[in-house]
Amino acid sequence: MKSKVRVIVWGLGLMGSGIAKMVLSKKGFTIVGAIDLDPNKAGKKLYEVLGLERTEDNDVVIVNKAEEAIVQGAADIVLIATASFTKVVFPQIIYAAERGINVVTTAEEMSYPMALDSELSAEMDRVAKEHNVAILGTGINPGFVMDLLVIALTGVCEDVNSIKVSRVNDLSCFGRAVMVEQGIGLTKEQFIKGVNDDSVAGHVGFIQSFGMFEEAFNMKFDKIEQTKEPIITSIPRSTDLVSVAAGDVAGCRQVGYGYKDGKVFIEMEHPQQIHPEMENVDTGDYINIKGIPDISLQIKPEIPGGIGTIAVCVNMIPHVLNAAPGLKTMLDLPVPAAILGDVRDLLKK
Repeated sequence: MKSKVRVIVWGLGLMGSGIAKMVLSKKGFTIVGAIDLDPNKAGKKLYEVLGLERTEDNDVVIVNKAEEAIVQGAADIVLIATASFTKVVFPQIIYAAERGINVVTTAEEMSYPMALDSELSAEMDRVAKEHNVAILGTGINPGFVMDLLVIALTGVCEDVNSIKVSRVNDLSCFGRAVMVEQGIGLTKEQFIKGVNDDSVAGHVGFIQSFGMFEEAFNMKFDKIEQTKEPIITSIPRSTDLVSVAAGDVAGCRQVGYGYKDGKVFIEMEHPQQIHPEMENVDTGDYINIKGIPDISLQIKPEIPGGIGTIAVCVNMIPHVLNAAPGLKTMLDLPVPAAILGDVRDLLKK
């Protein structure tokens, strides 16, 4: 039988730890390296930090320096769950790619990095091809719900006049970085100031989703606009990471508009907050396509963001390993599917 797929996990926050656990739950994987800057994790065995029984596939020491884990030929793939922005993960991706290791990252901007960072994208593509590896950024959104799934649904349309996508979701399962990006716990005034000075990023990904739409439909938007509004809670809400007082910000309602021929062609609405059920808000994913034919899809409750991101990253591993070298998006690779058997059976190389 083929050797196990050797995995390094870079970043062991909520997403990275979830990815590591899912990898270890699947046949045909072994984790050969783990990297995290947290002094409470570095130096410990991976299985201890994950709360698992020791096996030959999880018995590695977590290190805080990439060079201690990422060396030439050390692994088949590294899963990077450290940040949201291309500029931040770019040096990490390049470091792995130059050592012949394929990359999957949860960084939202990496779902379609060409939308904002064309030069960095070109460099990643060049390095990946030079070292015979593939690079992919993906997640639940961007990467699936509000872009890839929508694009796939238009495949049964003779024509498309307009699209509206809405994802109403619960942020409670996400880590500290997402809470900061969304402005959770700020006052209304602090939130507005943060939007104006870009310290409140809100949802990172609309620009990338619009880029995927442009490529899929072979078109260019006349213009793209975004708005961000605070979701104010009337009652106290909290997670393990943040506590929000009544009257403060529990989430962000973000809307993106892509214009074609002077009209809104795609509208994306994304209100995100912690514990929306506490104020009787139902979560869900909604896709409405006006065209021939009209299509209306509802998924209630939402596809959970945490496990959704973890699963799509892990489930794309065989597609990345099978891919031709270069920088990839979800448009370039086969549709994701759950790994239900031994991952080695899915490998073509």
